[in-house]
Amino acid sequence: MAAFVDIARIKIKAGDGGGGAVSFHREKYVAAGGPDGGDGGKGGNVVFQVDTNISTLAEFKFKKRYFAQNGDPGTAKRCSGKTAPDLIIKVPQGTLVKEANTGRILADLSTPEPQVVAKGGKGGWGNSHFATPTRQVPRFAKPGLPGEAFDVTLELKLLADVGLVGFPNVGKSSLISVCSEAKPAIANYHFTTLTPVLGVVRVDENKSFVMADIPGLIEGASEGVGLGHEFLRHVERCRLNVHVVDVSGIEGRDPIEDFEKINQELVSFNEELASRPQIVAANKCDMATEEQIAAFKEYIEGKGLPFFPISAATRQGVDPLIYAVSQLLDTLPPIKIYEKEDLPLSELEPKDKQAFEITIEDGVYIVDADWLAPVLGSVNMDDYESLQYFQRVLRNSGIIDKLNEMGVQDGDTVSILDFEFDYVH
Repeated sequence: MAAFVDIARIKIKAGDGGGGAVSFHREKYVAAGGPDGGDGGKGGNVVFQVDTNISTLAEFKFKKRYFAQNGDPGTAKRCSGKTAPDLIIKVPQGTLVKEANTGRILADLSTPEPQVVAKGGKGGWGNSHFATPTRQVPRFAKPGLPGEAFDVTLELKLLADVGLVGFPNVGKSSLISVCSEAKPAIANYHFTTLTPVLGVVRVDENKSFVMADIPGLIEGASEGVGLGHEFLRHVERCRLNVHVVDVSGIEGRDPIEDFEKINQELVSFNEELASRPQIVAANKCDMATEEQIAAFKEYIEGKGLPFFPISAATRQGVDPLIYAVSQLLDTLPPIKIYEKEDLPLSELEPKDKQAFEITIEDGVYIVDADWLAPVLGSVNMDDYESLQYFQRVLRNSGIIDKLNEMGVQDGDTVSILDFEFDYVH
């Protein structure tokens, strides 16, 4: 059986923009036709998309590099280079894409909509853009901007409404098998379930929910003991936890101790996860005494938690449990979707305020600063607040002070990586 892979690290890079062309119009009987170099094409984006036919991240164990194509360079006659196609990376539903170095979330693939994670670089301007009344023969063009590149971690978090948690061999697999179409492996030994199992539980013709059988936890799982720590992340999206406990103590364990130990593991892993609503299913009641059931019920209800005595093997008490779960889900918010976390633009500012050069060509102030490429890529020129931030970056980096020192006046043209604007003090 193929191993279940739910975390992987890969490198992605969007395509670079194509370079602009240096070209001059050549036509018989037409003297000094002028510059006609076209712009470079945009580099391809790296796009992640859900594929419901994929259930693990196993493919990414073998292929680690995903690079989109670069844009084509511009050509003569003002012809722009071809835009490169996007690189589509297909992942299972519920995959989180995180920047490996910072842990910030770049995308949550919980819905069918494709998501651009790395943007392709813009194509460079051809020399036709740089012709002025005083510079009629520009013999230069701009290279394309680089595409974004990231080392990313892919982390699969299953999309389930209900997570079954509990020690190994308490009957979680049996429970999901009798209330859904899921067919997990079931046997009388620990860690029969080696991968999370999803099952759709139908309450009636128009109502259903998704239940996940999470592989058994043991004490110390949140620190990496046993199998549980590998799969705790799959409970993070669940709206409700059903805590399955062996109330019979047939394996010599105390159900109250089991209950507390598992809850402590949830707290240690993620306090928000431990605070989710919880229903306790006391399983194997057919093998327990009335006194055992009564004592455990008193303890659980004393904590204010719903208590359901069941026997998954005989299906005793399963239906009332399922209806109670369904009713509680009706009152809870939808499955958690993680928001994309943007990198603060302030982190893109240069550490060295001298990391730029300004030259004047035909009255145009040309700012050469490679570090500004991702800043320009992040700024929306149609948004006032974004432009205000861009202005702060220029001021904090020393560029505006240098322009003033060089004598720039209101109305003069400033060019930064093909972005031209009239200077306003």
